[in-house]
Amino acid sequence: MAEIQEHLSADPVSILPQIKKLKEGKLVVQKEHMYELSLIGVVIVDKMPPFLGTLEVLEANFDYWTKRNLEGIPPFLRKRIFELKNCKLILPDISHMFELNPEFVEKLHLSTHISGFASYFHPSFASLYPELAKKGVEISLILTEPVIQRFKKDYREELCAFLNLENVRVFAFPHDARIADFTVTDKFFLLTLFSKEKIFEHESLLSSEPEALKWGTDLFLHMKKEAVQVKEV
Repeated sequence: MAEIQEHLSADPVSILPQIKKLKEGKLVVQKEHMYELSLIGVVIVDKMPPFLGTLEVLEANFDYWTKRNLEGIPPFLRKRIFELKNCKLILPDISHMFELNPEFVEKLHLSTHISGFASYFHPSFASLYPELAKKGVEISLILTEPVIQRFKKDYREELCAFLNLENVRVFAFPHDARIADFTVTDKFFLLTLFSKEKIFEHESLLSSEPEALKWGTDLFLHMKKEAVQVKEV
């Protein structure tokens, strides 16, 4: 009981009724003056950290998650939503609606390698990523076929020069990814999901936690399996 009191910072009067409920539910057993988890209790407790972690992640940005289409996230990563801890909601600045988020751009310049996906075209990509690549940043991008075609049509020379850089890899994604975009580097992970209402609001989640970076990397590697490398225009 003394050990339980120390961990919970509570007195026996408030602890004992809860222990009684756990004993009645066969989750805790008492052996003389010792309390320990039953085998069923151990099974349940093993599942508690991801469950509580998932609730924490969803509650932190509840409106964002409930209004977004999650179908583009593969099932194995949906089960690991709890890894996206301490996400910051990035909202578009109305006065710079058609520009890349300044914080996003700043963090890109601090990164040594970049892996990303985009299902929409942004003119800034044509200058930003070549600039980073020429500084030695390792860049791997997965783009949908319509985005690739737009680059070929309006920025063919820039795309050719970009593809010729040794530290650059570009892949074409042949399907509807149902994800707006995401970027994962050695510094951060940014995820943008489409709204259920099919309105592109460009609100994103940003995290620098190691678990989030691993989650984003696994998402990139998963999508890369279906993508085809673009070697020439």
